[in-house]
Amino acid sequence: MEISPSILSADFGNLLSDIKKAEKEKPEFLHIDVMDGHFVPNITIGPLVIKALKGKTNIPFDVHLMIEDADKYIKEFAEAGAKNITVHQEACLHLDRTLQFIKSMGIMASVALNPATPLETLKYVLPSVDMVLIMTVNPGFGGQVFIEEMYEKIRELAYIRESRGLNFKIEVDGGINVDNINDVVFAGADVIVAGSSIFGSGDPGENIKKLRGAVKR
Repeated sequence: MEISPSILSADFGNLLSDIKKAEKEKPEFLHIDVMDGHFVPNITIGPLVIKALKGKTNIPFDVHLMIEDADKYIKEFAEAGAKNITVHQEACLHLDRTLQFIKSMGIMASVALNPATPLETLKYVLPSVDMVLIMTVNPGFGGQVFIEEMYEKIRELAYIRESRGLNFKIEVDGGINVDNINDVVFAGADVIVAGSSIFGSGDPGENIKKLRGAVKR
């Protein structure tokens, strides 16, 4: 299991300090939610913030684009320091072309699905992706409650991966905490995105340690 702390729930007034505290526990990714106020009802950060963080942390940037017309910005985010860019199936007119464009930047290319979007919509792009991000809340805001029906969706995706002999990672984002992380991993998740359960209160590094400790090996 890998951890990708979401800075959406960090203290933006002390963002680098929060990231450094999380860095002590060596998370595999740093999840950066980019929202445009159109595809989702919130506005967050852009490539300038990511560029400002580049070189100040050794955690690879896991950039989640919750925006319309992502193709316009992929090159800019890649150059700012993204190691992985995730786009939404629901926001891409030509999903395969967008994924290939990301790959041409020499970085990981991933795709996200909102809770109500069926896995069938990814059938023909799964061999091309590095990760599939299953949203377990409706995107736009941190601190939401995990949608229980998403366990079945994670299990189904894990089955599809195995049955087709594919090797993409399954990333899960939304409402994950020490009480449910074991069930999420057991369902098939490889990468856990956690925001409020890491940055909401207490020490981010200690909170990462608690999340990892809650997973039964």
